Amino acid sequence: MKIRYAILASLLAFAAPAAAEEFVLKISHFLPAGAPTQQKVLQPWCDTLKAESRGRIICQFYPAMQLGGTPAQLVDQVKNGVADIVWTAPGYSTGRFPRVEAFELPFVVKDAKSGSRAIWDFYQKYAKEEFAAYKVLAFHADGGQAVHTSSRPVTALADWKGLKLRASTRLGAKTIAALGGTPVAMPPSQLTESISKGVVDGAMGAWELVVPLKLDEVTKFHTQPAPGKAYPSATVLMVLMNKEMFESLPADLQALIDKTTGAVMTARLGEVFDAETENARKVVLAHGGQINEFTPQETEAMRAAATPVETDWAAQVAQKGIDGKALAAAARELAGQN
Repeated sequence: MKIRYAILASLLAFAAPAAAEEFVLKISHFLPAGAPTQQKVLQPWCDTLKAESRGRIICQFYPAMQLGGTPAQLVDQVKNGVADIVWTAPGYSTGRFPRVEAFELPFVVKDAKSGSRAIWDFYQKYAKEEFAAYKVLAFHADGGQAVHTSSRPVTALADWKGLKLRASTRLGAKTIAALGGTPVAMPPSQLTESISKGVVDGAMGAWELVVPLKLDEVTKFHTQPAPGKAYPSATVLMVLMNKEMFESLPADLQALIDKTTGAVMTARLGEVFDAETENARKVVLAHGGQINEFTPQETEAMRAAATPVETDWAAQVAQKGIDGKALAAAARELAGQN
């Protein structure tokens, strides 16, 4: 009898399915956990991965650079496996991803949805070699950068003169300077206090930052293009995955990630950032802020003044063997600005 039970136990042990292997994805980014990208895009995506993989994929978030380092180091952290996935901006690593920087040139991006789709298409056609060391999950635009100021509105080219404005990108800073202002670099976390103390007069930045940073409390004037027209500048953002981590996953989990990223995640990011833009505008108006639009005449004057930014950029990337003029033209065409 004992022998029979022992044999039965052995057979049951062999028949029992092996426990499914669990994969934990460490996701890092530079903003607090409440940022819309985490709460409205990456967290729901992780929930989908967990559900459709039956618990084999789970995510752990490390917001606000909790894994250490600076935002500029996120691309190396994901490349080296410190993080498995990062959300960051290619522009934080100056000169490393010159091709996609074409979308940060003056007056290219008009909103997050169309801009994000354009950047994804541009990446597929022109920039894959720049990201060969990564598994690219998505690209997107911040929707374009309006001008948020504390003491006076910026509605004409002459209004830029003498203003100290926080810039979020290298080309954004060059654009501010070309238009007559003084660009100032600083982390988003310091911006609100710096405006309240008069260190800077405001910022050229995405609407998406207004509510989280409480910019509506320290800036009264906000200027944007007319609907359908491009902003003076924009920020390109991206979601990157460690290539080795992706390739180590079973084929069905790789397929699940592919199905839920790429154009799908890019579109979702565009939708979220446009929704955040609309919400920020409502908050600004509710708090007594003023929203102005650049007139067509002033927009053309600003475009002309900012032309050297694109000329200089094309000359710089030409030194790396890149046809900047062709890339700038392609970016504008894809973004609907030609």
